[in-house]
Amino acid sequence: MKIGVIVDSFRLPLKEGLLKAKEVGAGGVQIYAVSGEMDPDNLPPSARRELKEFVRSLGLEISALCGDLGGHGFAKGEELEWRIVKSKQIIDLAVELDTSIVTTHIGVISEDTSDPAYGNIKSACEELAAYGDRVGATFAVETGPEPAVRLKRFLDGLGHKGVRVNLDPANLVMVTGDDPVEATYLLRDYIVHTHAKDGIMLKRTDPKLVYDYFAEGGIEDIRLEEYFKEVPLGQGQVDFDRWLRALKDIGYDGFLTIEREVGEDPAKDIEEAVRFLRGKIKEVENEGR
Repeated sequence: MKIGVIVDSFRLPLKEGLLKAKEVGAGGVQIYAVSGEMDPDNLPPSARRELKEFVRSLGLEISALCGDLGGHGFAKGEELEWRIVKSKQIIDLAVELDTSIVTTHIGVISEDTSDPAYGNIKSACEELAAYGDRVGATFAVETGPEPAVRLKRFLDGLGHKGVRVNLDPANLVMVTGDDPVEATYLLRDYIVHTHAKDGIMLKRTDPKLVYDYFAEGGIEDIRLEEYFKEVPLGQGQVDFDRWLRALKDIGYDGFLTIEREVGEDPAKDIEEAVRFLRGKIKEVENEGR
């Protein structure tokens, strides 16, 4: 397994963030590609080549792009057309940058398959999965909005391999209340990327409420800090020893990409997270020798 970092977590301009990723000892980077200089519409072929060469010159590789368009994902029918078009542009950009993975939130998958939102999400994912199959790329759904068993049932029904999973253990413990180890074994055939993040559930609630809060920019009388908090790696409810063993058991050898969305000194937290993961990976690799 390899250690990466979401460049945007440093809260620096892109090139400075890439240099910082190299400085803290990461081997790979994930980059948001939905707005600003990384928006596919703002990145001409020459800039794409320059970025790819710069990343390579640092000895890094791009583990994935983040194509999360915010809002309710693909749940709203009136937004499907532009979201699918934009997602395909981001997939194309990923392929040009020598990565085959785009991670995103697709919306909350309802237990009720007759829910129009469920149908919208399924329709979008089927189209993006087929597109990913054609161009040799994968659209990776981030865990958290629904239990892993429901996500697997949804993915099993798509009939394509172009939509897989970006497993975020912290989202599962903070919001859904799922065990990341059980989720890893359950989703083993779909996991292509992971986020290394830690957190604590303070109070259980409906995950849809949490993700609706993010989608709508806040909901009156709801304070998310009462429900969960993200913490540095090793300080939360993610059992990294068990989780990394599970990843090893299923044969996962991809990136553990550090995501730090809060905190006053993200660079310090990320550097400590790299050291933490490096030690844990070594322990797992040495077991049984």
